[in-house]
Amino acid sequence: GPYMAPMSTNVPLTVIFSTLCALTVVPWLSYLLLRHRRADGQKNSMSKSRGVTPAWVNRGYRAVVGPFLDSRPKRWMLLALIILLMAGSAALALLRYVPLKMLPFDNKNEFQIVLDMPEGTPLEATARVVTAFEDYLRQVPEVTKFVSYIGKPSPIDFNGMVRHYNLRVGGNLADIRINLAHKRVRQQQSHEILLRLRKDLEEIARNHHARIKLVEAPPGPPVVSTLVAEIYGTPDKSYEQLIKGAKHVEKVMGEEPFVVDLDDTAEEDRTRVNFVLDKEKAALHGLSTDKIMQTLMTALSGVTPATVHTSGERQPLQIKLIFPREKRSGLQALSQIPIKSPSGKMVPLAELGEFVVVKEEQPIYHKNLERVVYVFGETAGRAPGEAVLNIQERLKRDPLSKGLRVDWAGEGEWQITLRVLRDMGIAYMAALAGIYILLVIQLNSFSMPLLIMVAIPLTLIGIMPGFWLFNIAFTHPVGGFQNPVFFTATSMIGMIALGGIVIRNSLVLIEFIQAAVKKGASLKESVVKSGVIRLRPIVLTAATTALGAWPITLDPIFSGLAWALIFGLCASTLFSLIVIPVSYYALNVKKYGK
Repeated sequence: GPYMAPMSTNVPLTVIFSTLCALTVVPWLSYLLLRHRRADGQKNSMSKSRGVTPAWVNRGYRAVVGPFLDSRPKRWMLLALIILLMAGSAALALLRYVPLKMLPFDNKNEFQIVLDMPEGTPLEATARVVTAFEDYLRQVPEVTKFVSYIGKPSPIDFNGMVRHYNLRVGGNLADIRINLAHKRVRQQQSHEILLRLRKDLEEIARNHHARIKLVEAPPGPPVVSTLVAEIYGTPDKSYEQLIKGAKHVEKVMGEEPFVVDLDDTAEEDRTRVNFVLDKEKAALHGLSTDKIMQTLMTALSGVTPATVHTSGERQPLQIKLIFPREKRSGLQALSQIPIKSPSGKMVPLAELGEFVVVKEEQPIYHKNLERVVYVFGETAGRAPGEAVLNIQERLKRDPLSKGLRVDWAGEGEWQITLRVLRDMGIAYMAALAGIYILLVIQLNSFSMPLLIMVAIPLTLIGIMPGFWLFNIAFTHPVGGFQNPVFFTATSMIGMIALGGIVIRNSLVLIEFIQAAVKKGASLKESVVKSGVIRLRPIVLTAATTALGAWPITLDPIFSGLAWALIFGLCASTLFSLIVIPVSYYALNVKKYGK
């Protein structure tokens, strides 16, 4: 098919990448080592480093850092630039230019179509709709197998346990399990395949008046749905008014771009046929209510009075006794169901009462002893938090009726995302506090650790703009939906890990400056020479760390962690080589003198 990769690509990409690194990076490092050994052996470490360091690096570093050391206004301009860059980086996240999500989508070899027909739809009609989906799936080149379950749930898995799919029983419900070709022989990941197929599957569902949900295997958080709106009301509000409010919320969610798979817990309006027994007539015929009820159940639902044992079957076969379909379809046929009286006379059901058509009642859901109606939704190619905020803004312009309220911090992904990011933010602050304490013990100073830790917030300048620019330059829509790289919880882990990585460069750089000053060099010359000496080791350390993180970008789960490390390292390395020496000079120029 057009979307299949060659079947012979069995070598993992990480092995190929490691081989390329070995063929390029190792010879380069060997060349640098040999060049270092050939340098003239002068006793002064400063002069030795000057011989090893290329002259253009020395001149370039002096040209960049020197103006900030000579001019106080330029140092203030540098500070203003750093603050402006950090504010812009934070604004990219706050203004939703960087998509935020709890966990990314995994690349699994399976997905699931959960299908809901209107309540009251017979099993045969649901089966015809499932057949239409099966005919389409046979044309998808990545699909290898699929199994359909109509009227009963598929085998329970993690999604079934969390989303209660194992309770889906009824003639209007179906579940299709689809297996994809192995990820090694696919050009697209499973999430991209679903984005590509979504519009076609939604078109089939619209043509058959069905609702579908395209369910991917976790790693997503254990929630009922990505977007869950809970509609509550005051005690004086009827449950029908809550349903009306839920329909309004569902309509607003449907107007929001890329919010898909909408559903709610309200059932379709439909009628039910009740048989109202005339107890006087039943008593005249000597028939009890229990006997009439058992006869109706046998005629409509059937009973299993016995089993048959055959030689070719391992288990006994059940014998089901039920009226023919034509004799139990329609009120006219039901009224002619005969019931045997104690006298042996066959009495038609119509002589014992009448059939009454009534409206089917809605099931009432409760949460924390409050009546509630749920509205579910998913996002396709969009950050869930962004969709929730936009829907809340729409509801402010088009609010619910008085006495109704909507809660998003319940069974959906919104609350758990905020909770996890809050906890990771607390962990980030705790890590910074631990780093500060260790530096205070090492340096015997309370102010110098703060200067060294300036390199940590500089990582933000690389991470947020990096994700923003990466999505602009390297991601492309699939099936009309965006497929961005999200800033996820794993990206936050990478951001926390960077705190310990970038500290080392600042610490060693300041120690070099202090050692040069102790040997009699001026503060300005010590700052410049130390930056020149540490430039190559700092860049090499950052480059090797970035190269080590690069293979992780191939994993769909931890790619956010790797990109956070790479983007943060690049920005922190670049700015720390300028900001740290200039800041140290500005804070100590009066102490050491010109």
